[in-house]
Amino acid sequence: MRTIFVTDKGKIRQHNEDSGGIFYSQSGHRLAIVADGMGGHRAGDVASKMALIKLQEEWEKTSMIETAEQAENWLSNHIHEVNLSLYEHSKNNPECEGMGTTIVAAIITELFATIAHIGDSRCYILNESGFSQVTEDHSLVNELVRSGEITKEDAENHPRKNVLLRALGTETSVEMDIKTILFEEGDRLLLCSDGLSNKVSETEIVDILQTNFTIDEKANRLIKLANDNGGEDNITLIIVEYYLDGFMGDVQ
Repeated sequence: MRTIFVTDKGKIRQHNEDSGGIFYSQSGHRLAIVADGMGGHRAGDVASKMALIKLQEEWEKTSMIETAEQAENWLSNHIHEVNLSLYEHSKNNPECEGMGTTIVAAIITELFATIAHIGDSRCYILNESGFSQVTEDHSLVNELVRSGEITKEDAENHPRKNVLLRALGTETSVEMDIKTILFEEGDRLLLCSDGLSNKVSETEIVDILQTNFTIDEKANRLIKLANDNGGEDNITLIIVEYYLDGFMGDVQ
């Protein structure tokens, strides 16, 4: 298993409100997280960092995840706990009022990956069936596309493109999508904030993921391409490549 996490504040933003990382349970399983914070006066980076730290702390205390059901329950229970914690923090700290964050989190074992998400940070998979988006954005424009009111092409430049219908920490409870996919040798997962997905096309992503570059070179080329295409937002990504033999280390 090869993994890498990279984040960049982009070319325009003063601060990086994205957070992310790859963490290990006591049994060695990985939890990959990308969170894109939102809120005034730097409250977004408070929200994304709080979510990351709380999930990291719980994951590193976890001893065993053997089944998809266990993974789905873990993500559901702990993300709900984090949601309430963020909400209470925003109510008790006026400078953080209205803060929230997207989240896409994946528990990765040698047999499966279980992905939970809220908002418009995404997970993609590249496997023998091709390249596909695992998650579905919880955004206004995506609902307009789903209902047939606008086309996917219209959505690319829609004036309300950044309006989210769900976020972590903005209400006392939140709905999340959770799904488990088989993870097989040669498969690659990409988790990212919209600073990447809004600036780099799926074709460009696939072209880079399929190269013979090292995993860190792939990550850095994706970051550079997002910046070359404008870099108006923070850019965060995690790549996971599953191989049973050869180099088995992690790059972070």
